[in-house]
Amino acid sequence: MISRITGFLAAIAMAATLAVSPAHAQDQKPADAASAATVDAAAAPAPAASKPAENPYSLTNILAHGNIVDQAVLVLLGIMSMGSWYILVVRLWDTSKLSSEAKEVRATFFKKASLADGVRSLKEESAFRYIATAAIEASEHHEGALTENIDHSSWVTMNVDRAVADVNSKISAGLGFLATVGSTAPFIGLFGTVWGILNALTAIGLAGQASIDKVAGPVGAALIMTAIGLFVAVPAVLGYNWLVNRNKTVMSQVRSFAGDLHGVLMGNRAVAKR
Repeated sequence: MISRITGFLAAIAMAATLAVSPAHAQDQKPADAASAATVDAAAAPAPAASKPAENPYSLTNILAHGNIVDQAVLVLLGIMSMGSWYILVVRLWDTSKLSSEAKEVRATFFKKASLADGVRSLKEESAFRYIATAAIEASEHHEGALTENIDHSSWVTMNVDRAVADVNSKISAGLGFLATVGSTAPFIGLFGTVWGILNALTAIGLAGQASIDKVAGPVGAALIMTAIGLFVAVPAVLGYNWLVNRNKTVMSQVRSFAGDLHGVLMGNRAVAKR
């Protein structure tokens, strides 16, 4: 009896085993297929990352693919900007140098034993040495049929004023360029904008499409010209006003030196006549 029961249970177990085996095999195959697919996907090379689309309305694209007028406007504005910054840096250096020399001259020049010693103490390229040399030469050389009709004091004053004017012309060189850039750069940029919008509207009219994506891009690219014009003009205007004020301050020190030098020369002449 027990053996029958045991055999019956064994038969049931065998049937259950045979019934479960096909289902397990079917489940195993999709899993294996999924695993194989995962391995193949891992082994396959990753697709190359797509490059970002180039902006057709950027400044670089205008330089590379714009028409001759757009490129000419950009080149002209670039030249004006470089010229403005060059003048700003050079003139700032000149006025700073002249201001430091003025302080040194005021502290040491008129304490020398003689004018010759004072002139030798100045640097060769110094504007103050140039003025002092011109004044001394004018004081010592007042000959000639025509110049004798001018009194000595007026003759020296004229030569000192010429030397001061030369110094003023040197440190003021380029200010006219800054004024020109500041007043014309916005209009040059605006011309580039108008030209770009005209070409964009012409292309849109020929295409027969006036959607926002057809209008916004070309018009935005054209407006870059106005922005560049303002970017060039604003530093030029600010730099011009700044340098004019600095020149006034420095030249007042130069004129004070020239006036004191004139007084010393006239005093020496008066003493020599006694």
